[in-house]
Amino acid sequence: MLFGKITLVGVGLLGGSLALAIRARNTAQFVRGYVRRGAAVTDCESAGLRGFATCDLLEAVHDADLVILCTPLAQMHELTERFIPALKAGAIVTDVGSVKASVVAELESIVASAGAQFIGAHPMAGAERTGVSAARADLFRDAVCVLTPTSKSSPTAVEQLQAFWTAIGSRVITTTPELHDELVARSSHLPHVLAAQLTTFVLDPVLPKHQLALCANGFRDTTRIASGSPEMWRDIALANRENLSQALDVFIRELEQTRDAIQRGDAKLIEAFFHAAKHRRDAWCAQTASPSPE
Repeated sequence: MLFGKITLVGVGLLGGSLALAIRARNTAQFVRGYVRRGAAVTDCESAGLRGFATCDLLEAVHDADLVILCTPLAQMHELTERFIPALKAGAIVTDVGSVKASVVAELESIVASAGAQFIGAHPMAGAERTGVSAARADLFRDAVCVLTPTSKSSPTAVEQLQAFWTAIGSRVITTTPELHDELVARSSHLPHVLAAQLTTFVLDPVLPKHQLALCANGFRDTTRIASGSPEMWRDIALANRENLSQALDVFIRELEQTRDAIQRGDAKLIEAFFHAAKHRRDAWCAQTASPSPE
């Protein structure tokens, strides 16, 4: 058992899955979850999390050794300021957000004012379904979890957080917050924008009525993540807008080059384009453990 009490602030897909994983892996003596609505307490119970959720934020955080923010990015600052009076000195506060630099910059000093440590984290796991009803205990198994400590981070706290994510099945890597945001802009945030744009374009109701009938498995697989939470992805796009904009610029330039090759009927270049994509993806799949759906 790694912690006496763990508190999850926000209990949707990630928070609910963490609660189930914590209980299944016995990583805490006691786990508590904060939710905004009374109806969410019932939802948690239906998901198998009885005696877990409360609408009292200070009660949820009181005496917690580890507090994990599992809310959309835009809510983290306000909620942290609200629970600071109940935060135990020496506690670790972390999050599961997809953007790190702005979150670390905002929360590290606030949490330090209570004698606690904030260390950013991002488990590369998720699904297009949202809410605690979609939670599952194995969501983080074999998923990469990125920790983003700074020069102010306690090595002991970092080690404890690494041990926690490892205990629930994740593979932990460490980067700076800035490098994390640059990398996920390409590998995570850009694909969500592309899936959403492709969905909006192809499923436009002004197109011929048979368009929907001709959208098969390839379209379904490519656009799966467009069903993710609009609120969450709005926050991510805005919080990482500089890196995401740069990734879009590069992608658009390369897409234009592909379009030009198609317009010219350049069979050699078109085949090379598809060959390079297949080779790189096949090589990535061969060396990567099956990731959790994200």
